[in-house]
Amino acid sequence: MKIPEILMIETVHQPGSLAKVLLVIADAGLTIDHLQALRRGQGRTLWEITLEMDEEADRSLYDRIDALPIARFVGHSDRVFDRHRGGKIRTVSALPINTQQVLRDVYTPGVARVCLAIRKDPEQARQYTSIGSTVAIVTNGTAILGLGNIGALAGLPVMEGKAALFSTLVGLNAVPILLDETEPQKCIDHIAAIAGSFGAIQLEDFAAPACFEIESGLRARLDKPVLHDDQHGTAVVVLAATLNATRRAGRDLGDCVIGQIGLGAAGSGIVRLLMHEGIRHMLGTDLDEGACRRFAGMGGELAPLEDIMKRSDIVIATTGVRGLIKPPMVRKGQIIMALSNPDPEIEPAVALQNGAAIAADGKGINNVLGFPGLFKGALAANAKSFTDQMLVAAAKSIASQALGDDLVPDPLNLEVHQLVSTAVEAAVCRPRCLPCPVGCWAGGGERANPVAGLSERATHPPSKRPDEKSTPSSVSRHS
Repeated sequence: MKIPEILMIETVHQPGSLAKVLLVIADAGLTIDHLQALRRGQGRTLWEITLEMDEEADRSLYDRIDALPIARFVGHSDRVFDRHRGGKIRTVSALPINTQQVLRDVYTPGVARVCLAIRKDPEQARQYTSIGSTVAIVTNGTAILGLGNIGALAGLPVMEGKAALFSTLVGLNAVPILLDETEPQKCIDHIAAIAGSFGAIQLEDFAAPACFEIESGLRARLDKPVLHDDQHGTAVVVLAATLNATRRAGRDLGDCVIGQIGLGAAGSGIVRLLMHEGIRHMLGTDLDEGACRRFAGMGGELAPLEDIMKRSDIVIATTGVRGLIKPPMVRKGQIIMALSNPDPEIEPAVALQNGAAIAADGKGINNVLGFPGLFKGALAANAKSFTDQMLVAAAKSIASQALGDDLVPDPLNLEVHQLVSTAVEAAVCRPRCLPCPVGCWAGGGERANPVAGLSERATHPPSKRPDEKSTPSSVSRHS
């Protein structure tokens, strides 16, 4: 597994010094992820060099750098740990509490008036508490990144990172919730028991197949948006990238054969959404027989890895197995997305060298482009659930904002997330006279999506009648 190794190296401040250090690194076959000069003085420069290194890589590199007459290996940087020290999120007051009057208003005795108002009309909680802008990020730690079942506590840094992204990118509050439970029904019960504190629930890093039962059970039980991000957030961004990849390659997405390698949570979510968008021919494979049966039940064709690589126009891999796709397997002109993190099934550069028309990995095709706007839009519209219409709106918004030949836009561009949010909100509030992918809003109850298992539920905010006009999103140009 490749984990960033951050080296501190001092060089003599003269032409060619840094180049000699970088040459040693290149000779070791390592890739430089980041390079920064930290300070310069007394004729020397201290550099911070971030490398992509396997845990088992030969560390004699340090001695070879130290042996250079113009350089000295100082040690390792704790930059990553320093940025996690004390946690990455804070709870702060939304207003200054600096007088006795403010104290009495926001706490006792004034708060009692608000409590009684909410008891009389629970809908008032959206206006007078943070529920309408707060998401629970819940994990049981059974499928953390590519690390596997490392437990909920070890996964907390990931959940804090998600919470920090919610705050930074769309201004939502998010609270990590660690669940010490793996039995699906108990997970459902525990999450449902605390759901009243939140406007929406994001399920994170629950392993398959339990994740499907947990999400389905919570969606049926709760009258608020629930989304397993590993499935649907990933699927949204993959759909966006696929729309742009086929556009770049001059292909019709509906005519492409798509191969999905890995049919766990992410793979199943990708298959489901692509089929919803009209993909007629999907090949798939997985080592797990249950996952294969689930895929076949969705209408996919099971095939071995070698056949998928031979027959597919687009290959999407979510296996967590580094180097699974061998260079000779790549067919000329293929689109390949090897999305496992931190190590892809094939490096994009290698895929391109062996004939792929377009190649990408999970560092770029990442669900950080999806989940912030999805939840922001759902909460803004007071949606009662997520629907495929909302997911597709998000994907098309993301696709429309990619620049040049990029498959997806910059995730740090705040406007991207705002436009995704607007598109999702418009999909919730779209008037029923407009066509929608899975059937029009019917004024009440649920309409099951035959492909997705998601539903089209009456999700209009109380203040908006179903027949009111609302402006469709203008950011979706791929339709």
